[in-house]
Amino acid sequence: MARYRDRLPQSDGELFLTDGGMETTLIFHQGIDLPYFAAFDLLRAADGPAALKAYYETYLDIAKAGAAGFVLESATWRASRDWAEKLGYSTDELAAANCQAIELLADLRDAYETVDQRIVISGCIGPRGDGYDPNARVTADESEAYHAEQIRTFAETECDLVSALTMTNAEEAIGITRAAAAVGMPVVISFTVETDGNLPTGQKLGDAVALVDAATNEAPAYYMINCAHPTHFEKRIATGEAWLDRVGGLRANASTKSHAELDEAEELDDGDPEELAADYGRLRAHLRKANVLGGCCGTDHRHVQAICNASLAG
Repeated sequence: MARYRDRLPQSDGELFLTDGGMETTLIFHQGIDLPYFAAFDLLRAADGPAALKAYYETYLDIAKAGAAGFVLESATWRASRDWAEKLGYSTDELAAANCQAIELLADLRDAYETVDQRIVISGCIGPRGDGYDPNARVTADESEAYHAEQIRTFAETECDLVSALTMTNAEEAIGITRAAAAVGMPVVISFTVETDGNLPTGQKLGDAVALVDAATNEAPAYYMINCAHPTHFEKRIATGEAWLDRVGGLRANASTKSHAELDEAEELDDGDPEELAADYGRLRAHLRKANVLGGCCGTDHRHVQAICNASLAG
């Protein structure tokens, strides 16, 4: 049974951590092959579940030491039909993989959660197409029909919410929000931006948030920004506009490179953990409700540790 689906504890404003760049960590630091960046495929490998468990435990230990809550994000960013078909999954096998991903997190929560440290389980959803391609767009209706399959599966597990990461356009986010609402699942929408601070479609971040809220009666629990370096969007949030209070989390990249440059890179650019933590401090001066903090491409436990330390010190 889901533990926090009726009320997400991160909504109380206390510090919650989440993990860093799962796929880049597994590929570049652990030498694990992830076709199509599909971390969920590890669940059918002999030593895959153990590798994922060890990955999460590193972050849970950081949160435990800092007395921070934690959002466990499932390894299912690419566990939707189109991507799974590329990997040879049947419909039943895909549903089983999504369930297994949540079961792994439920076991970790049972092992780590205490009265003073709440752990939330999030079912991670990724874009239907390439996360950085502005032409890979779907309508809101197409998005709802497509993503409903994965969301319905999550709704039958111990998953507390669904988080749609690396969203490039408002229409797909609207469809995901509607699909989640249809089965009573809280939903978080996380947009990505280019180096100019706008979505890959060219839409302003604030306009995308406003459009999703208007189309769904403000259904998302909160919004996040992920897969972009703080310098890419810092000027866009230094405005004091009302929509900024809808942003509840940050998962920034370690690298200042553009998405195109990162796609072509053969070596990992992991930036500087302390500099990234300082960047978060500046961002949170504008994003007053952003209390769920983690990382994205190029980040690992060192970055999340630095972010945790800086947040507790501040």
